[in-house]
Amino acid sequence: MAVADVCADAAVVTVEGEIDLGTAETLRGELFALHAAGRRGLVLDFAGVRFCDASGLGALVAAHNRVAADGGRVRLARVRPQQARLLRVTGLDRLFPTHDDLAEAVAAARASTASAG
Repeated sequence: MAVADVCADAAVVTVEGEIDLGTAETLRGELFALHAAGRRGLVLDFAGVRFCDASGLGALVAAHNRVAADGGRVRLARVRPQQARLLRVTGLDRLFPTHDDLAEAVAAARASTASAG
């Protein structure tokens, strides 16, 4: 996982590989740490995610709940078809705004954190 700051209260997180029982807790902890550091807008770049199971979805929902409690948002960008289907099947596509383009997701995160602040 790599993190790039977007602006004072938003960040882009590049997630790669598999989000499963072995990696979900690490992802959750990293996202919580970004939130604790003041990042209210998180953009997760999913282009490199090959697999996500229920524990991965749980980590994403936990991050959403933490960030949303402060008026922030977790956005997903460049979600592969397999993960997009998983989000639709579980109904989580209604919880996480998804963007085909990373720049579009970043612009949306900047706009929402600027208007909320």
